[in-house]
Amino acid sequence: MSINSTSSASNISQKITPAQTISKAKSNRLVVGLTGGIGSGKSATSAWFAAQGIDIIDADVIAHQVVVRGSPTLRKIQKKFGDWVINANGDMDRAAVRNHVFTSPDALMELESITHPAIREAAKEQLAASNSAYVVLSAPLLIEAAEAGLANLCQRILVIDATEDTQLARASLRDTQSVPKIKAIMANQLSREQRNSHADDVVTNDDNLAALHLQLEPLHQVYLALTQQLRCAAD
Repeated sequence: MSINSTSSASNISQKITPAQTISKAKSNRLVVGLTGGIGSGKSATSAWFAAQGIDIIDADVIAHQVVVRGSPTLRKIQKKFGDWVINANGDMDRAAVRNHVFTSPDALMELESITHPAIREAAKEQLAASNSAYVVLSAPLLIEAAEAGLANLCQRILVIDATEDTQLARASLRDTQSVPKIKAIMANQLSREQRNSHADDVVTNDDNLAALHLQLEPLHQVYLALTQQLRCAAD
């Protein structure tokens, strides 16, 4: 069974390679890794897929869950960095930890060596519990954070792409962060060209939601078809 790129949406760049998809798959479940730079529209994309009945596994949500008060991961962070990482309520002082690692690559690596394995295991558990036709695994640093191993759980990677001007405008409105801070975050992420080079599918999202949804619909059909192909190959 051959699946070709038949989408008429001009802003979608796809490399439909079902044979490679099957060879990479660990099971008959298609996992689509969703990523993109800050302000690109990952949340809006996740919401659309969720509305189609697709399960969304959000690495950002998991990252918060694994360091809740009293969790083994939080205790490891406290042991590594000190009691200052815990606030008066017993929760992780996210602002303090964020500021600490933002200016220290070594500290960031130490933090990630603790959190990434926990995030990966939680993601695997959620994948195993999913019942939708395929699954979307959303992670802002899906490609950058190779140590987390989340990209290795995916058979395809979908990148939501946007110009830097669009990213800055959206992020500043959404997060009320300063432009210099947003630019600093962008500098710690891959460039658009680097990120897109890792993608199987790229959606350009510089317009409104309707334009985004118009591009996602043919991709949804492709993913459903690939899911069926994987199931047939597994039989």
